[in-house]
Amino acid sequence: MIRVLVVDDEALIRKGFQHILDAAQDIEVAAAVPGSQAVQVAQEICPDVVLLDIRMPDVDGLTVLAGLRRLSHPPVVAMLVTIGMDEHVATALRSGAAGFLLKDTDPEQLPFLVRTLAAGGTVLSSKVTRTGVDVCLNAAPQEPAARSLVRLTDRERAVLVLIGEGLSNSDIATRMHLSTSTVKDDVSAILTEFKVDGRVQASRNAEGACLLKPPRDQEGG
Repeated sequence: MIRVLVVDDEALIRKGFQHILDAAQDIEVAAAVPGSQAVQVAQEICPDVVLLDIRMPDVDGLTVLAGLRRLSHPPVVAMLVTIGMDEHVATALRSGAAGFLLKDTDPEQLPFLVRTLAAGGTVLSSKVTRTGVDVCLNAAPQEPAARSLVRLTDRERAVLVLIGEGLSNSDIATRMHLSTSTVKDDVSAILTEFKVDGRVQASRNAEGACLLKPPRDQEGG
């Protein structure tokens, strides 16, 4: 069971994310709180994943992120953003965030993205992916890996992360609650987009584009 903490000062946002994620059999929203309570609650409940609003009136999301990173068992943190917050996204990525999601992310994709985070991957919402990729690569926008990554769907990026973890198609299907045929189609689309012949090459492209991350116990080492 993946334990999630949702942090947002708007009760409607908190309730919405909780309703969507609690419907997934393998995800539990352990708490949904405003920013001022986030670090204390995270210390108490030890979530696997935190979805954190990047801009809140009572406390800055980046400040909360720093507090979460200092915990003895820091969770994976993805920032909740709106369009037009590119400079904040860049700072969050440099500060240790595992990616960013738009607040209006497709509800059907949200569980996939949380599973990706829990598996150690990076999530980059498709509408603002270019900013995150450019920051992570520190490369020009015409970088081929960046262009390919931008064109993948959220689900295809989640599948790509699990390919990088060494999972087979059947294992990915089980993890993401998909049919094996759907996973095969996604893998085929990924290979075509990256113009590679095999899963290893696709994983290397993903790693180069900062989609794949080292295990948490190896980070910063």
